Amino acid sequence: MFGFGFALVPLYNVFCEVTGLNGKIKTQAAAQTDMKADQSRELTLEFVTSLNQNMPLAFRAEKAKLKVHPGEYYTVNFFAENLTDKKLVGQAIPSIAPGWATQYLKKVECFCFSEQAFEPHEKRTMPVRFVIDPALPGSVKDLTLAYTFFDITEKTRN
Repeated sequence: MFGFGFALVPLYNVFCEVTGLNGKIKTQAAAQTDMKADQSRELTLEFVTSLNQNMPLAFRAEKAKLKVHPGEYYTVNFFAENLTDKKLVGQAIPSIAPGWATQYLKKVECFCFSEQAFEPHEKRTMPVRFVIDPALPGSVKDLTLAYTFFDITEKTRN
């Protein structure tokens, strides 16, 4: 039974990628392209930050919410601080709600694209540059972009 459950993980990941369920966002940069901004539409993008239970980091977004026009590029800064006297390596995992809207959020720059190494007590500003594709259905008025930071220090030492 354990082997069967273990074998389902890759299938689940493919399923989530194809359907957009679970709000998994690709962790690679999209090319910044010219889009026609839809000034007649405005939606609210909420930013949520969290830490896994073992991550000794202070982590927050500069804004809790941002009004955006689809097709217009925006940059939002996130702030992190290592709260320990030791070097620390973290990885932020993004997600979006509703999950099916993942395909409409295009990030051209994000700290989540790579591991983040922090010196003891280091503070860092980490920008996220993004655009909401104007093809997002007009019925959508609110999106949530969430990041969870995980401590991967031990994994990077091996």
